[in-house]
Order: sequence, then structure tokens, then C-alpha cells
Amino acid sequence: MNYQLFKIINDWAGQYPLLDGLMIFVSQKSIFFYALILILMWFRNERYMRIVIYAAITGCLGLLINFLVAQIYFEPRPFVTHSVHVLIKHAADASFPSNHTTGAFTLALAVFMRQSKIGYRLLFVAILTGISRIFVGHHYPFDVLGSVIVAGLASVLVYKASPWLEPIISFIIQTYYRLPFIAKHKAVQKDK
Repeated sequence: MNYQLFKIINDWAGQYPLLDGLMIFVSQKSIFFYALILILMWFRNERYMRIVIYAAITGCLGLLINFLVAQIYFEPRPFVTHSVHVLIKHAADASFPSNHTTGAFTLALAVFMRQSKIGYRLLFVAILTGISRIFVGHHYPFDVLGSVIVAGLASVLVYKASPWLEPIISFIIQTYYRLPFIAKHKAVQKDK
């Protein structure tokens, strides 16, 4: 069933150059979109800074869980086991779960849980990222589904741990404001 679902999506690869280009772009570059959004959020205000830190913690936890899962269970990538349309070269490492998809969903869910308006948009890009990873021939649908589950677990754990993480978040923000350039810039803003 996993392979059949994979074929439904991956069989579109190589048929429409515009669609191929879009999926390759999303698959390779969506992380830069997330980085840009998080940087813009960081410079908005302290509330958004907190969201960015929580998203970073959630992303790291999700990728750590992925690493542990890959040590226990090894699923070969689709292009290793089957003849598929591969649009981007990739190492023949573990297919399950998808790091790209986990990263996209952990960041999107972490933001969504604290700021749904931005979070909805990030979730849309996360869904595209998951589909693109199948489309370009790197992952099976269950790899992507596993990543969504890992991201959900990491997001809920960090959200529930927020009361205990809050002192660390505050320390990070206070330390940021003490950086020489930032402290000087903040003092100039207060004088105006």
C-alpha cells in the first residue's frame, strides 16, 4: 500500500516541467522559507521571540527523535528498492522518517500552537514539503506520515513543558538583549 501511494504521487514526476520545478524548489528550499519567517518574527517583538525559541527547541527535539528512530529501524529509500522518478540526487540513507518533513512540521506546529495566523501558512508549506519529498522520489508516504507524527509528538511535548522551559527562554532573550550591538541599539531606541 505504501508503494502504491508513492507511485500515485511520484508518477507525476517528469511529466510537467513547471510542476517538477515547483516540487524540486519546495523540497530543497522550504527550509529557507521557514528561516526567513522565523527571522522576521524574531525582530517583531519579545512575544514572537519566545515563539521562535520554542519553534527551535521543537525542531531540534523532532530531529533528535528522527535520529533515534533511524538507529532502530532502517527503511531503504524508494529509489534503492524500486525503479522510480528521482528528480534530485540523494544519498541512499534511511528513508523513515523524513527529516525535511519533520523539520517543516515541527516549526509549523510550534508556531501554530502559539500564533495560529502565521502557523496556518507554515502548515500549508509543511504539507507541500511532505508531498514534494514523495514527488521527487526520496520518501514513501508512510515516511512523511511518520514525520508528521514525530512532529506532533515533539510539538505537544514542548508545548506541555512550556512552564518549565520559560526560565530558559527568558534567559536566552535577556542574554540576546545584553549583546553589545543589541544593547546599544536598544538604548538608542529608548532615547528617541
